[in-house]
Amino acid sequence: MLAELEVTDSADPSIAQALLDGLLGHNARFAGAPDSRPLSVVVRDPASGAVRGGLTGRTRYGWLYVDTFYLPEDLRGGGQGARILGAAEDEARARGCVGSYLDTLSFQAAGFYEKQGYHRVGTLPDYPRPGQAKYFYMKRFAAA
Repeated sequence: MLAELEVTDSADPSIAQALLDGLLGHNARFAGAPDSRPLSVVVRDPASGAVRGGLTGRTRYGWLYVDTFYLPEDLRGGGQGARILGAAEDEARARGCVGSYLDTLSFQAAGFYEKQGYHRVGTLPDYPRPGQAKYFYMKRFAAA
């Protein structure tokens, strides 16, 4: 007998949590505890304290995942991005991580990540539109 399916456009956090709990429970049998912790590096306006840019992600299973990384145009090109990414990588190393991974779109920051030592490990063509692509990158940290 097949289970009943429900298709919804709801973003119910309890559904996402139930699925994540189930998946992490399954994974623990093979990969151990995930030791999942959030990680953020924030750039604030010195006068107002408002968030101008930064990075959010998490460490899990000994890797840093960079989820969101944004800098406004006026903060790009002067090394600020490298400092932010470097700070996240330093914290990940302190947490015992062996590397970092992320994804970016072809019109975003592929060249920046390559300059920071990231290597493309995959491509999803025609995303988000035909002629564009989503790139997947990883960087293994040097052994201490």
